[in-house]
Amino acid sequence: MTDLPDYYFRVRENGAAVFRLNPETRLRRLDLEQIAVANLRNGEIRAQGDYKLSEADLTAIRDWMAERAEVLAARDMDDILRAMDHLNLTAQWAQTKATPEQLEAVTDRLLLAMHDLRQVLVRKKSERIGRPEAE
Repeated sequence: MTDLPDYYFRVRENGAAVFRLNPETRLRRLDLEQIAVANLRNGEIRAQGDYKLSEADLTAIRDWMAERAEVLAARDMDDILRAMDHLNLTAQWAQTKATPEQLEAVTDRLLLAMHDLRQVLVRKKSERIGRPEAE
């Protein structure tokens, strides 16, 4: 068998289920033993059952959590950049291709979403430059 990591992280919505790999089973099959659950939102690492987490376990889990947080942050930024592209594509569609019926179906919802976004961005910009919100 090739060199496998000591741990496998099954990604969940808020973190991961953490497994220890055991490639040396009696039948020469790979065995996964769940040892913990890691929660990215609150940083909690909870041992599974009666398993006692070693310092090496905790270090590996914390390292994974830090790397995962970086990946998710990069994805968030990519999503926002893609959203800006979609806004531009939507403007182009509305100007050049949309039928009156299509525009009627989406205009109010788009305007409300853009208004909400504008309010949030203006408030956050105000907070960053240290001024009261200007509308």
